[in-house]
Amino acid sequence: MPLFEVETNAHIIITWADSDDAAAGMVRESYPYDQVIRISKRPRDTWVVSKSALGITQGQGLDPCGIARDCLAKASGDKVHAIRLYMHETGSDLERARRVIESNMVMGW
Repeated sequence: MPLFEVETNAHIIITWADSDDAAAGMVRESYPYDQVIRISKRPRDTWVVSKSALGITQGQGLDPCGIARDCLAKASGDKVHAIRLYMHETGSDLERARRVIESNMVMGW
């Protein structure tokens, strides 16, 4: 079954479907208020998100995703508390800490 990337006005959804129409139907069923902007069939059966595209880069031997997951665990999933912990542990500014924490929340810390 092919992998599709479906962009809506609010989300980018990665899903397996038999066809473009089936992928659009899944989006309409799951997100009825979203408008489908673009559907593209992925050339391979995998999806990769570049950490650098999200502004998450390793520097000075730090593992930003590992630290973020640890902060999320310490904060019991409380995003605001996890952001504060991340800023304290890494010295990151608010925007970078928010981006790293939110990216890792999506990944299912």
